[in-house]
Amino acid sequence: MLTPHHDGSPLHVSTQTPALGDVVRVRLRVPDSFGPLRWVGTRSNPNREPRFDEAVLVAEAHGWQWWEAAVEVENPVHGYRWLLVGQDGRQHWLNQVGLSNVEVRDHDDFRLVTHAPAPEWAASSVLYQVFPDRFAKSRSAPSDVLRERGELPDWAIPAEWTDPVDPVPPARSAQLYGGDLDGVREHLDHLEALGVNLLYLTPFFPARSNHRYDASTFDHVDPLLGGDDALVRLVEAAHARGIRVIGDLTSNHSGDAHEWFRAAQADPAAPEREFYYLHDDGTYESWLGVPSLPKFDWKSPELRRRFIEGADSVVARFLAPPFNLDGWRIDVANMTGRLGDEDLNEQVRRTIRATMLDVNPDTLLLGESTNDAASDFQGDAWHGAMTYTPLTRPLWSWLQQPGSPAGGGIGFALSQVPTFTGREFVAAHVRFAAGFPWRTRVATMNALDTHDTPRFATSAVPGTVPVAFGLAVTLPGIPVVWAGDEFGLTGVDGEASRTPIPWGSEASAEVAPVLATYRALVGLRRSHPVLATGGIRWLVVGDDAVAFVRESADETLLVFAARAAATLSFESAALSVGSALPARSDVAAAVFGNAGLEASDGLVTLSATGPTFAVWRLPGVAAPAW
Repeated sequence: MLTPHHDGSPLHVSTQTPALGDVVRVRLRVPDSFGPLRWVGTRSNPNREPRFDEAVLVAEAHGWQWWEAAVEVENPVHGYRWLLVGQDGRQHWLNQVGLSNVEVRDHDDFRLVTHAPAPEWAASSVLYQVFPDRFAKSRSAPSDVLRERGELPDWAIPAEWTDPVDPVPPARSAQLYGGDLDGVREHLDHLEALGVNLLYLTPFFPARSNHRYDASTFDHVDPLLGGDDALVRLVEAAHARGIRVIGDLTSNHSGDAHEWFRAAQADPAAPEREFYYLHDDGTYESWLGVPSLPKFDWKSPELRRRFIEGADSVVARFLAPPFNLDGWRIDVANMTGRLGDEDLNEQVRRTIRATMLDVNPDTLLLGESTNDAASDFQGDAWHGAMTYTPLTRPLWSWLQQPGSPAGGGIGFALSQVPTFTGREFVAAHVRFAAGFPWRTRVATMNALDTHDTPRFATSAVPGTVPVAFGLAVTLPGIPVVWAGDEFGLTGVDGEASRTPIPWGSEASAEVAPVLATYRALVGLRRSHPVLATGGIRWLVVGDDAVAFVRESADETLLVFAARAAATLSFESAALSVGSALPARSDVAAAVFGNAGLEASDGLVTLSATGPTFAVWRLPGVAAPAW
């Protein structure tokens, strides 16, 4: 895999925030062994007309040539690829999928994006996802008070914290454990010790379920969670610890008990009638046909005004004082505004982001799109995706036991995990990541699992949880800890994974090693900025192990991940430290894990005796100055 390389990182692109009309310098690294070249340059496609810009050789170092081309950014999303022509006249194309000897698709081009970027802190975030009902109960949890008075909502089925989750309706959505926002605040010590710096709360609006994706209003925080004041207290306490907080909005639907939907049903002349797809026979469109989740019709200007547009909208209100949220995750963003021949998704997402920019430009917007998300995630609104195609599903297919079931929302065909080799894992990861601009990729969630999926540990190959989470923290993107993973919790589907956190078990023999591993890997991510914004090059890929580097001018991290005993070798020239890799600790310093590293005869050999995740720190890349 010693081949020409380019990615969107600062090593290879002169600016991450170009404007229309800017000339951006882009660089290609070509190994000397690739052979002499007659012509090197970029092929862009501005306004859908191909344009070629010739590159010049600007430096040679450690067996690599550095070529540089100037690309004028003519469109808000400006695609480009590299063309290399050998002395024999043979053409080689390089795009985000890799090197090809035949012409490649525009879909996989590298991209320069002129839309407003994500906040600077996004790429360096480690996200912790909390499902409020199951995370923690405060000392004076509202549900306990209401239960004593016999005043719990009629939909709720009360449960004790140690009761098992009941996945069978009606308990599936109605089982109420009573976790609240003050309970989250009282456990911020845990988040701080874990090292996370971004807290994502699933919905906190009043609803008729434990998951609250069926909001009955967007005007205030559910009293069962402590109300508005509890959210203010939580955000203030989190900010004091350097932890940002984002909320969860359902832009695709409300609940059927929502005040807007009730008004729409009650009065054909009500303005809310236009908020939904109501039919003359009394039926209506809903999320996947679920009657409790009526779908929004975004053709309504009044819906946009109330919900997403302007300073008085729901989107704006919770980003402003006194709540001061740091952003939103948008539920089923891929379905929003889409029905039959209608597609208002782009209009909705751009309006949400415009409102956020007006209220607080330093906020993050993540959108859920569980399958191939690329077409919606080109940088015009969503900063990153909550998706399963680039990492989650390929990683499960490599590290889950053969034949593992996978129910719930993870999206495997026939609810079955296919079995991949390491080569297939990397191929799938690269293919789906190639659809994103680099800026979107580094703000996309790297989740092993979420509240909608089985927990990864349930059917993982023994010993591979550190391998999986290690890859989540070292590959480009925002690592995600779904609350409870650090306790070693399991669950066969999304509902079973919504387990109350077993507080008090942190020092137990079962939990302590898992928690220590999570803390160490989050610490690795937080202590090496190259893992947030550095480039990535795959070095060698086998069936049972893979290796890559994350690179910047300041440092290089060599990453080795194995699911079983394995040995991998690659040419030492693939590293930017010269033709050989000395065995001195100041050149290759182990920073995580325990694996073999040897260098001789121009080869670097990595070895593992079983499931292994290991990282070494090397010098930064000797790149020519911009």
